[in-house]
Amino acid sequence: MFGEEQAAGKPYVVLARKYRPENFADLIGQGAMVQTLKNAFATDRIAQGYMLTGVRGVGKTTTARILARALNYAKDGLPDRPTVDFDGYGIHCREIIQSRHADVVEMDAASNTGVDNMREIIESARYKPILARYKVFIIDEVHMLSKGAFNALLKTLEEPPAHVKFIFATTEIRKVPVTVLSRCQRFDLRRVDVLVLVKHFERIAAAEGASGEPDALALIARAAEGSVRDGLSILDQAIAMGQGRVTGNGVRAMLGLADRGRIFDLIEMALGGKPGPALLAMEALHKDGAEPEQVISDLADCVHLASRIKVVGAEGAGEGLSAVERQRATALAAQLSIPLLARAWQLLLKGIEEVSRAPDALAAAEMVLIRLAYTADLPAPDALIRALGGGAVAVPARGAAAPAPQPGRGPLNAAPSSGGGMSAMAAAGPMPMQDAPPEPMAARAQAPDPRSIEDVAELAGQMRDIKLKMMIEDYLCLVRFEPGRIEINVADGAPRELCGDLADKLSKWTGKRWIVSLAREAGERPIGVVRREREAAEIDRLKANPALKAVLDAFPEASFKAVRPLKKSK
Repeated sequence: MFGEEQAAGKPYVVLARKYRPENFADLIGQGAMVQTLKNAFATDRIAQGYMLTGVRGVGKTTTARILARALNYAKDGLPDRPTVDFDGYGIHCREIIQSRHADVVEMDAASNTGVDNMREIIESARYKPILARYKVFIIDEVHMLSKGAFNALLKTLEEPPAHVKFIFATTEIRKVPVTVLSRCQRFDLRRVDVLVLVKHFERIAAAEGASGEPDALALIARAAEGSVRDGLSILDQAIAMGQGRVTGNGVRAMLGLADRGRIFDLIEMALGGKPGPALLAMEALHKDGAEPEQVISDLADCVHLASRIKVVGAEGAGEGLSAVERQRATALAAQLSIPLLARAWQLLLKGIEEVSRAPDALAAAEMVLIRLAYTADLPAPDALIRALGGGAVAVPARGAAAPAPQPGRGPLNAAPSSGGGMSAMAAAGPMPMQDAPPEPMAARAQAPDPRSIEDVAELAGQMRDIKLKMMIEDYLCLVRFEPGRIEINVADGAPRELCGDLADKLSKWTGKRWIVSLAREAGERPIGVVRREREAAEIDRLKANPALKAVLDAFPEASFKAVRPLKKSK
């Protein structure tokens, strides 16, 4: 019965430790890795080193201990060889599981990062195990080792003694040097699915003499985000809070979550253009203990779920949802279009960041809802594109018939009124599914082939690539120009990427392949330098003109800035 163990005076062990797997059969959600290891042990293809990676709480350290147990499993009457098929506890199993075996060395790399720590392991690896078959080194959070420590370990890891095995665990696989990864067999431990976690939590709650509502266990599984340890920690807290009864309302209050049905009500109000009721619903959720940031995040989850159902179909809802949640999400997807859902997602995503940084989280969340409600009836992006191209888009007024478009007033200038999107759509009938993609915009015509380096610079200016235009004018020394091929030299200070960038841009703009190569010849001077010298000479010539000289004498502070040719009148 719940609480008997504590009443008997026994020290309490948290669920994450009490129900830690001791063999591969107890590991949940890692079937591919378990099957690979079973086959490898059955055929004696045992690696010298293993790299276990995954998010926190998926069982990396636990898997390392089980693997060490398999390497050293020994029992009277069984063959003397490594095996993953355990027949109860072997000679060394309890000590290995409890991390107190002399030949299984566990080290936390976060607190043992230096070369000296690796030297101790290397020195210890020279000696044969005292009791077991293999000397196993388990290094947790291996990415925390210093560069020198990794280098010190490399040679031993590549050619370890026959009696030594290495098992590494890390949450940051990208920080582990490739030289280390290439010497290990890598296993990526997956996040555990919600349904698998729910069944696991049901078994543990029953073993603890507690009862758990399916809705409550599903909430815990989703909050765990694939981490078994995180989920068990939440379950532990929920059992204590409910005195053996894990309820949905209790878990929501404990985690600051909102009721899922009320979240769907809120998103429908916001996307229906009803800011007043949406704010009142948000205030009620906040009074009931829901955190504003979590509410906005839950709204984003609803939008994502509806979008998946809209695109994939009913199976897009995934697993772990209740029948009511699945029904509400399907109804939401049927009423909204993909452009509207995508816009709501962007607004909510930005809103999560704003709420997390705002001094008043509730006020920020309310502003997100207001913004969502007053943009709900804006036309879809494809409709805006068609309108800007000459068509007309009618923006339905909230609670009224759609007004006729006014001349000279586009849809972006129309002020939104007080009601919105979903209510207007409901009045007009169900929205048709938008399975067909919007018509693509006309492709931009390819630019004509340039015939000189001046044409190339002018083309870069037309394409608004000002950086490339300046590099051409200031650094490019032309050696040879042919259609599709340019040979250049470069002035001092030229960017290294000039040749490659110029070739890529020309090929893209003209639709033909261009080759830009670097020659040893000096080439012509950059066209920008020549132009500036010519302009300076022209200014000096103009200064000598008597009429202009008289102007400069009359206005001593005046100066010539540029010289431009006069346009010929038609």
